[in-house]
Amino acid sequence: MAVSIRLRREGSKNRPYYRVVVTDSRSPRDGKFIEIIGTYDPKLTGQNSSFSVERAEYWISKGARPSDTVRSLIKKQKKTVLAEPASEGEPESSEAAEEDSSPSAETES
Repeated sequence: MAVSIRLRREGSKNRPYYRVVVTDSRSPRDGKFIEIIGTYDPKLTGQNSSFSVERAEYWISKGARPSDTVRSLIKKQKKTVLAEPASEGEPESSEAAEEDSSPSAETES
């Protein structure tokens, strides 16, 4: 069985909304699937997709072939995932610096 990761169209007319699904490549676009791993809304600007990069990488390691659109979504999602921990790490270091300065201020008093 050839497995692919592709978009499944949902939503109403002129309001497309997609689910990122793992499916048999022989099944129809909106047919049965193995697993839903996320969503994609092309009408939104900015961060318009959310899905599990870990599950996508798992299925790719098992031989699933992502479609071109899903491949680009995975690439964008990886960039945002890598950017988030870096921005979260900076406040922690500043908090640690504040904690280091407050005990030294207490010892000076």
